[in-house]
Amino acid sequence: MRKMWKAWATVVTVAALAGCSATGGAPRKDAGGGMAGGVDTPRLTVAMVSHGAPGDTYWDLVRKGAEDAAQKDNIELRYSSDPQAPNQANLVQSAIDAGVDGIAVTMPNAQAIGPVAQKAVDAGIPTVGLNAGMDEYEKYGMSAFFGQDESVAGEKAGEKLKDEGAKHTLCVIHEQGNSSQEARCAGVKKGSGANVELLYVNGQDLTAAQSTLQAKLAQDKSIDWVMALQAPVALRAVDAVRDAGSQAKIATFDTNAELVGAIQDGTVAWAVDQQPYMQGYMAVDALWLAKRNGSTLGGGQPVYTGPSFVDAENVDTIAESAKEGLR
Repeated sequence: MRKMWKAWATVVTVAALAGCSATGGAPRKDAGGGMAGGVDTPRLTVAMVSHGAPGDTYWDLVRKGAEDAAQKDNIELRYSSDPQAPNQANLVQSAIDAGVDGIAVTMPNAQAIGPVAQKAVDAGIPTVGLNAGMDEYEKYGMSAFFGQDESVAGEKAGEKLKDEGAKHTLCVIHEQGNSSQEARCAGVKKGSGANVELLYVNGQDLTAAQSTLQAKLAQDKSIDWVMALQAPVALRAVDAVRDAGSQAKIATFDTNAELVGAIQDGTVAWAVDQQPYMQGYMAVDALWLAKRNGSTLGGGQPVYTGPSFVDAENVDTIAESAKEGLR
């Protein structure tokens, strides 16, 4: 596991570069609401291939960041996703066959997706990773990675649960076989030092996920915290806790506008935020820089976008950004 001080040093360095360079920051709007500035470099085509499932609002934030960077950088963004690893690998291969100028890819299953990412690198296509696959991206030749160390994030969440007095936490995995989610729950267990039980649900069927949660909570009243791994599942957990007559509190990884509102009204206690908008934005911007002058963000190390916490003390500071689909 990489040291946390490296994470913060990398983030601060990149943030400083973004603040003083035309290659960083969101596009400025002119008085009429249109985009001003941007670049006059040749038009590029970038493919972003994620494992996002239909209806998972997390990926809307990643895509929004990627689209904003693409607009600024005169890039045609081709976004595609599939939660099934073989299908995602096929999407990467299609991007290679199309001769795109850069590829950004997530790797929840590195063994399935890494080899085709290596093909892109071998074909001379600048390729970066984001969100999932931090421990494997260098193995497959990718030049940069943008995301969070899921084990560290899980451990920090576990420590926060420990501070909250959690005794029996239900960690809800919504994508079986996703190594990032397994790492989160393992980190939660390590950080909390208490009983952490795994529950697998189908994140592509939220009604079924809620029913599974409700049945478990009704059967075991000793569960005092539900730790979701995405905002939609956390929001369904609110209903499951109520309908099961449970006293469990709810926390989650990742946010969306509705989840931010739930933190504001107290139905969800807090969220671990890895800033998905930033992941999408920086991945595309990094590919533009690679084509522009051969730059590599992170100096061979991952660029950390989290973890941080959103709770009652700071939620109001990001509420407006969340409504705009930026957090």
